Amino acid sequence: MEAENQILTTQQSLDIITKMIRQAHGNVKKNSVYLILWGLVVALANLGMFVLMWMEYPMPYLVWLITVPAWILSIYISYRHGKNAVARSHFDRINAILWYSYGVIIFTIIVFGYKINFQLNPIILLVSAIPAFVSGTIIKFRPLAIGGILLWIFGILCFLVGGPWQYLIGAVAVTSGHLVPGLMLRNNPDR
Repeated sequence: MEAENQILTTQQSLDIITKMIRQAHGNVKKNSVYLILWGLVVALANLGMFVLMWMEYPMPYLVWLITVPAWILSIYISYRHGKNAVARSHFDRINAILWYSYGVIIFTIIVFGYKINFQLNPIILLVSAIPAFVSGTIIKFRPLAIGGILLWIFGILCFLVGGPWQYLIGAVAVTSGHLVPGLMLRNNPDR
């Protein structure tokens, strides 16, 4: 009861706030692995699709099977992060819900992609812009927020081109929207 009534000094309050900010930055930096992993995998799949379509391979979509090990690795990394987590802030929970929701939406788009003749790239890029921009804004990391804007621009551009060009644009979009900001976040000493 006495601990509840204790009044913190200004310095103690600042120390607590500083500790919380460091913890949030550490969690964000640790989670950059997802941006790097998925940026790399999706960029490679898009490039593979582009090349296979130009080669007139009958089933170019098979290149997307490289996402299966990426999903398994993501689940494993998430399990390890959760197991080793010291503390999760309110921001961490909001950010996790944002990205989980994104994953559910992407999965839904892929499952029902046949309804729109599997013209998924523009839609996926537009949806991908949201969590990148919001996360970048929340953590005040401009490269990720700008990456979200670039994903939006490239998503619009995909609507204007056809065939294999959408996959080349998709590779550039994911590289600039997820992979590069993820690498910058991972290597940023201030985070």
